[in-house]
Amino acid sequence: MNAVKAVLFDFSGTLFRFEARDDWFAGLHDDAGNALHLDHQAELIRRMTQPVGIPAQVEGYDRTAWEDRDLDPALHRRAYLAMLRASGLTAPGQAESLYGRVLDPLSWQIFADTESVLRGLRAAGIPVGVVSNIAFDVRAVLARFGVQDLVDTYALSYEIGAVKPSPEIFRTALDALGVAPADALMVGDSETADGGARQLGCAFELVHDVAVDQRPTALLDAVRAHGVEIAG
Repeated sequence: MNAVKAVLFDFSGTLFRFEARDDWFAGLHDDAGNALHLDHQAELIRRMTQPVGIPAQVEGYDRTAWEDRDLDPALHRRAYLAMLRASGLTAPGQAESLYGRVLDPLSWQIFADTESVLRGLRAAGIPVGVVSNIAFDVRAVLARFGVQDLVDTYALSYEIGAVKPSPEIFRTALDALGVAPADALMVGDSETADGGARQLGCAFELVHDVAVDQRPTALLDAVRAHGVEIAG
């Protein structure tokens, strides 16, 4: 195993998590006018943060927009509004209200070990990249938590025109860091998308997108598994 000379991180579900608050759903209701059940609320958040499919009711250009949502902010908005409306948020303004939460830095929570890992890597002289399939600027989220200066480069799909697991998005980050794939570690919550870094020869560690209070040391464990020692 090569010594790690750079670490790439996914954003959502890896460094930070989109966690819903009860007040977001106040006044929202389904087609029958009933308040959204907790299970319905959880499913809406899952579809927004871990999209593994799209309702069959989403058709035509909305469906095309879904396929390319992480390449263009306008397509991202169109696709997610269509998905939310197909999921029951049909009253005027409801889908827009919930979608707006995703873009708000205040909606994102930091995992317990994110800052300590980023600071530890900086102290060790190991550069960091954030590689994300996303259609908005995540830098504002990092700035909110005061860790924006601990990331050396960003490879965001909408900025570079490629999405994970395409090798291009990982290569863009590595080229910016000046590190060969065999000397890099990718950490993310998707075996398919983030694990695509292995096509280039990067090492890969999987973490799980669970509630922040349920995952205290996953990032520390991931880098330590590859010989990077960081005080926890």
